[in-house]
Amino acid sequence: MPPTGLAVSDVASPTATRWSPVARVAFRFCVVYFGLTILFTQLFTAVFQLPSPAFVTGVQDLFAAVGEHVFRVGPITLQFSGSGDKLIDWVQAGTLFLIALLSTAVWSLVSRRESHPVAYSRFRLLVRFALGATMVRYGFSKVIPTQMPTLFLSRLVEPFGNFSPMGVLWTSIGASPVYESFTGAVELLGGVLLFFPQTTLLGSLICLIGAGEVFVLNMTYDVPVKLLSLHLVLMALILAAPYAGNLFDLLRHRPLTPVEEPPIGRTPRRRRLAFIAQAVYGVLLVLLAFSASLFAWSRSGPGAPKSPLYGIWNVEQMTIDGELRPPLVTDESRWRRVIMQTPTAVVFQRMNDTFDRYSAEFDKDGKTLKVTSVDRKTSSVLTYRRSQADSLVLDGTLEGRPVHLELKQVDLNTFLLNSRGFHWIQEVPFNR
Repeated sequence: MPPTGLAVSDVASPTATRWSPVARVAFRFCVVYFGLTILFTQLFTAVFQLPSPAFVTGVQDLFAAVGEHVFRVGPITLQFSGSGDKLIDWVQAGTLFLIALLSTAVWSLVSRRESHPVAYSRFRLLVRFALGATMVRYGFSKVIPTQMPTLFLSRLVEPFGNFSPMGVLWTSIGASPVYESFTGAVELLGGVLLFFPQTTLLGSLICLIGAGEVFVLNMTYDVPVKLLSLHLVLMALILAAPYAGNLFDLLRHRPLTPVEEPPIGRTPRRRRLAFIAQAVYGVLLVLLAFSASLFAWSRSGPGAPKSPLYGIWNVEQMTIDGELRPPLVTDESRWRRVIMQTPTAVVFQRMNDTFDRYSAEFDKDGKTLKVTSVDRKTSSVLTYRRSQADSLVLDGTLEGRPVHLELKQVDLNTFLLNSRGFHWIQEVPFNR
């Protein structure tokens, strides 16, 4: 059965004349809280394809002030970092929760309405498309494997113990692009079904499963998208809630009471036009998400351009200031490997397995490589030549010191993660 006070007949039909007090209060709270959450987060961008007002109106400055003066937390930074769980995000969620509580109390005191059928239908439409658009975006980023890239060369030589929990998750899923695409297809299917009123229940259940799995992974692997994934789960529950009675009756083999999405429009013609508009806009969102993922695949994913010196190169010999440096793990000045994956980056791995990352710029002459430190404080020019297909020599200055490196390319198939493949028959488990 649905939660106490939220009878299906109360909230499923726009013609209902009276809702229970609990249903009215719950609806008013959800309208304010989730309406503002959609407005001030990436959910707004997903559904409307526009920047959230939180980032273009200075609203986040107000949230930061609330955090410092009301919640007494700080310092609060507004700088973008890719994390969805920054302190400002938690402050914003807490502030919106308090606003929703206060608004619900005032709304319930001044309103004499016993139901909100029109607002209810519009609210469900907003939640359907906000959740659907977000699931479609995340779905395509996995179907076309770009969220967890299939291969980072530096990961192949980084000690496993140095991985963060999130790094373990990203690498393990990226190592199996078929699984990544499958999970993305589930998210994509659930999102697409939400664009059509008749398939809202099925779409919300699929999204609940997909978002629920993501939420658990975020919580257990410390992925900083906990707030967003939690809201996706809650939105899926909101959409599925009016159908809960029927789902329980189905499990208990009882007769089902027809439950439909509240229609948009008062006349059949307006309802048909509303349905067509939803379908067309849903298709547009799918196409935009597909093109964005395809662009990411060709720009920074598996389809991105490769470095002219693509590969992992072991440093066979290295001299610094004319002095030959033996490969001692205690020598932090000596390089162990040089890793080049994209044309714009080069990674040097030291003997102690730490990494120094540089931006790279290959000259058109095919002989010169300019490397710049991440902080852009130092810039060096190296010349390179390949004596053989798998041999490379680098000469020049690095961090102001003359260096000479003789490199040998590593066969990537020597890594079991690359060469193991799939086997239908295994006489014994192959777990290395």
